[in-house]
Amino acid sequence: MIVAGLGFSSSATADSLREAFDAAAANHDVAALATVADKEGHSALTSFAEEVSLPLHFVAAGDLAGQRTLTCSNRSRATYGTGSVAEASALAAAGKHFGPGARLLSPRQISDDRLATCAIAIGGQT
Repeated sequence: MIVAGLGFSSSATADSLREAFDAAAANHDVAALATVADKEGHSALTSFAEEVSLPLHFVAAGDLAGQRTLTCSNRSRATYGTGSVAEASALAAAGKHFGPGARLLSPRQISDDRLATCAIAIGGQT
């Protein structure tokens, strides 16, 4: 199963999330969304998840640390101990919910306003 991981600023909009998702998810049959648990309740995230009608998995911040990502944001590294919240969230959720051995299908994509990122991972056992 394929998971779209999202990373975003508190000022991100549903449009920011949609743009990053559309860029990353093209040609992929995404089954779920994932992001770090401290983003739960963010209005843009809630709106976007409802719009795309996908389940949303929240990943504990501690589960992001140590995930091997393809890209590196200094802010993500300092805050969460991982190079990319989007990539780490996708990997953690895909591995937990859809089988061990999750891998990224591509690096994160960034919205034009630079407020949101999205990466796609697939669980090891589909």
